[in-house]
Amino acid sequence: MKDADQRPVGIIGAGNFGKAVANIIAENRDVLLFTRQPDKAQRINTTHEIDGVRLSARVFATTSLKELAEQCRTIFPIVPSRRFREMMQDLAPYLNPSHFLIHGTKGFALRDIDEDELPYRPFTRKNVCLMSEVIRQESCVLRIGTISGPNLAKEILAGKPAGTLVSSNFEEVIQEARLLLSSERFRVFTSTDVKGTELAGALKNIIAILSGILAARDMGLNLQALLITKGLAEMIRFAKGWGADEKTFLGTAGIGDLIATAMSPDSRNYRFGYRIGSGERLIQIQANLNELVEGIRTLIIVYHLSRHQRLRLPIIHTLYRIVFEDYPIEEAVRYLMTFPFDVDVNFLD
Repeated sequence: MKDADQRPVGIIGAGNFGKAVANIIAENRDVLLFTRQPDKAQRINTTHEIDGVRLSARVFATTSLKELAEQCRTIFPIVPSRRFREMMQDLAPYLNPSHFLIHGTKGFALRDIDEDELPYRPFTRKNVCLMSEVIRQESCVLRIGTISGPNLAKEILAGKPAGTLVSSNFEEVIQEARLLLSSERFRVFTSTDVKGTELAGALKNIIAILSGILAARDMGLNLQALLITKGLAEMIRFAKGWGADEKTFLGTAGIGDLIATAMSPDSRNYRFGYRIGSGERLIQIQANLNELVEGIRTLIIVYHLSRHQRLRLPIIHTLYRIVFEDYPIEEAVRYLMTFPFDVDVNFLD
């Protein structure tokens, strides 16, 4: 399909995944990358290199959200979940209903709860939002989509082949994403299950933490595979309560992303779990983290929501106790190995 629109594509967020998506899109279109740091923007525009990453010559930077919104019809917000609502509030004044927003953020946003209060106060579903919900709440944009899948940024930046799932309720958004992202080294699949795609991308980070813990304790791939599989069942059980389609979890954004994130040392969540499994405590790890580990925050949210909803999620609840209550790992594994799980596959219609 020929691309008649040659306006640049906007990306908000110059983290590793933002840079990776910028390079992918730059194979098809000019890219305008937003960063809040003027020195970083200057380096990108003069050298097309930042943080040791070589960017395409078609990637340019700006520190102005107004400029981004005026020049770009299609914008990819790719910022940490805890900052997503604030970002949308800053961007919203410059948006109009003709914009396409296709986000790449994996996690949950809060509503009427301060981030610092998250571990300490009760909350319900009304306080927790998906990024597509935040976009609708904070802006006039209607054409919303999301991308998710086995998208380890380090591999994409190295030019290794990969793929992603684009989900939207608007066919024009899906076609736009296909035009922008498709290349010989990047395959695009499509779906209309936006909720399922967003939830799969958020929930797999929890299971990746557990996988890293097991790897650090050298408990074997058999146990890792077993608990990743049962963790997938818990992801589906939680997501069905949000109206997600369980089939989404058996595809690119579900089991595909789960395998990559839960088995790769390039995954921040896996590395966090590995450090917990190696004997470090949460407070020690948080003291010297250079990058946000989305799975920590997601684990808190899912744990409290599932308890409020009386969902039986033994793996996720046990992981919460390991990370936040210093539950001994060997004892936790013994508990899970003797837990009376139901039949092997109990989440399909």
